[in-house]
Amino acid sequence: MIHIRTFIGIDLDDDHKKSIYDLQQRLRKYAIRGRWKHSSNFHLTLKFLGEISMDQKKQIDLSMSSICSVQKPFSLEISETGTFKGRNSIRVLWLGLTGSLKTLHHLAGSIDRSMSALGFPPERRPFTPHITIGQDIIFECPFENIQDSIGSISLDPINVEKVNLFKSEQVQNKRVYTIISEYNLKG
Repeated sequence: MIHIRTFIGIDLDDDHKKSIYDLQQRLRKYAIRGRWKHSSNFHLTLKFLGEISMDQKKQIDLSMSSICSVQKPFSLEISETGTFKGRNSIRVLWLGLTGSLKTLHHLAGSIDRSMSALGFPPERRPFTPHITIGQDIIFECPFENIQDSIGSISLDPINVEKVNLFKSEQVQNKRVYTIISEYNLKG
């Protein structure tokens, strides 16, 4: 039986990926070391599923189509940089969001409950919407200084009109995310 590693998320269009990449490069110049996300992989994760079978994919597709059929499209904006700290480094360097966060949290909660009913473990941590741009980062100075020098972030709003099921795989030592199902927001 074939199994694939998957997650549910919101993909970003090429213009947003380019803008995020430009911001990432501005931050990267302050880094001593770290792992930087490839621009094609910029996305907003709603639910990590892990390994699934093709039978489970059919169930996921049905459940996600149902959830998205009653959800109206909404808008988000990238508003800030932030970090999740590790022991000796910044475990995750991320971009935070504003906009229709109540709608986003409701959608993520609906997905978590629906996937739990299909046998996937419910999330234990609160949903913290973010776009990861780097991992295991060590900067040459305190991150707050870098935030000050970068200044405020102003990117075009992200119009969320669909949610995707992504396949995550390692290809030639590079993490590759491929959309394998798409669910349009129709509400």
